[in-house]
Amino acid sequence: MKYLSAIIFSIAIVLAAYYLGNSYVSRANPDGVIAVTGSGSENFVSDLIVWEGRFSRMNENLEEAYNQLNRDKEIVRKYLIDQGIKSENIVFNSVQTNEQRENQYQNGNFTGSIFKGYELIQPIKIESARVELIEGVSREITELLNKGVQFNSSPPRYYYTKIADLKIEMISKATEDARLRAEKIAANSGEDLGGLKSANMGVFQITGQNSGEDYSWSGAYNTADKNKTASITMRLEYEID
Repeated sequence: MKYLSAIIFSIAIVLAAYYLGNSYVSRANPDGVIAVTGSGSENFVSDLIVWEGRFSRMNENLEEAYNQLNRDKEIVRKYLIDQGIKSENIVFNSVQTNEQRENQYQNGNFTGSIFKGYELIQPIKIESARVELIEGVSREITELLNKGVQFNSSPPRYYYTKIADLKIEMISKATEDARLRAEKIAANSGEDLGGLKSANMGVFQITGQNSGEDYSWSGAYNTADKNKTASITMRLEYEID
């Protein structure tokens, strides 16, 4: 009797595993569904530029360093305005103050440091919709060296102010592309495409045109190039009638 119970119990386990396995396969592979991925892309030109730079002065006397920096500030401001940049687009940020010291060594051993002076750094930021103008000025900014200003320029960054509208347009294109793919698959299978069951948006990417830039799972957002390409994917699932 004990052996008979063990045999019945073993058979029950096997049958349970079989039905559970079939249930899992059925859920994992639903019948009557077409899953497709569509894509959409659009080239566009940036309509906003952000350009940053900085200039500095160093002096053993802190007050004199500030006076020199302020003189440079007025030279920079006048130069930029003369180039056609509006004063409201020019932002001088807070001055950074660093105490500069020089390490001293004797026979390879550190013996201390001596005070060299105060370095004052003035950051500047220009944000404008006049992209071509700011581009040109950023290339010629070394002219300030002739005026005695040690100006260090960063590469401009490019943005697009209508990104929300562009994204909606891309979603529409990708959705239409996916629908056409689903219709073709259904027709080739001799089926009729039913209603939309689900729709999921993929990663929205902005890359530089002809830049060879890699796509990212988290979404690329290029700011280095003025001419860009936006792309997006949509994954749709349709029922089959």
